[in-house]
Amino acid sequence: MPDFLIVRLSSLGDIVHTIPAYAALRRANPKARIRWVVEKKGKEILDFVPGLDEIIVRGERGWRKRLRGRDQIALDFQGLLKSAFIARLSGAKKRLGFHRSNLRERSAGLFYTGRLDPVSESDHVIVKNLSLLRLLGLDGSDRRFEFPLIIPDELLDSVCDKIGPAKRPGSRELVVVNVGAAWPTKRWDARNWIALLNILEHDPIHPLLLWGTEEERAVAERIRKQTEVDLIPFLTVRETMALLRKAALVVSGDTFALQAACALGAPVVGLFGPTNPQRNGPFGAHDGVIYHEITCSRCYKHNCESMDCMKLITPEEVAEKVRAALK
Repeated sequence: MPDFLIVRLSSLGDIVHTIPAYAALRRANPKARIRWVVEKKGKEILDFVPGLDEIIVRGERGWRKRLRGRDQIALDFQGLLKSAFIARLSGAKKRLGFHRSNLRERSAGLFYTGRLDPVSESDHVIVKNLSLLRLLGLDGSDRRFEFPLIIPDELLDSVCDKIGPAKRPGSRELVVVNVGAAWPTKRWDARNWIALLNILEHDPIHPLLLWGTEEERAVAERIRKQTEVDLIPFLTVRETMALLRKAALVVSGDTFALQAACALGAPVVGLFGPTNPQRNGPFGAHDGVIYHEITCSRCYKHNCESMDCMKLITPEEVAEKVRAALK
């Protein structure tokens, strides 16, 4: 029986979207040794994934030596030159990756011994990742997070302590409002968040503002001053996932908090602008998506002068989705 090496280094959301492929691989190979090579920050997610035999952190002392294994099959879910080179560096005789047309860097395909036929980039990225398993003779159509991400009770308790007694929701529904995103084009304007929270002021919810960077903290502070909604203290990736596990609802743009909430089974309302919600969005029956199709939709640009796609999202329609999701 061969061993398997999964190569998905980053980003956090993309790591989350690769977990169903890992779960399908584990179901089909319950006794196999499965390892995953990842960047340091991503390890905080993989620590919650049961059944992984080893997590190899790129850049840590001895990581290249730990990669080695001639009797393993390497699967490159990232499609970059660096990830394909890591698959080659592992010594795996069989190195599997996507077709050149589905790679972010086409030269990565030079390092593969097996390539998938072209797949649609309009399908959800989870479906794309699962399709790579076809090269192993597996079905690759099951989106389930078969192995729930396991958040330790002590971590859940410590996050409750960290946010403080005054910020705990009590009998009201905990709604995590994530105001940030890595791309400026994925961020909803602070004025809209303020208007949304004012609309929901008398609803039986306990909203908390989630942020990750100092820039996002400044935006959250501005929102807090005009709504009196509490800011969550800075949380690590692990702590953020514990908080999301406890949430009744997560409202967020297309970023890690949204994808992690989906993986943890927390209902979400996702706000989408430059990215395609059918490809990157939530997939739960009770999840809500707000997206307005315009001529330049799905541009995937990091910067935009007009930001029309995000401006079309109104606080009133988000409030309606929030109330519907909580029902």
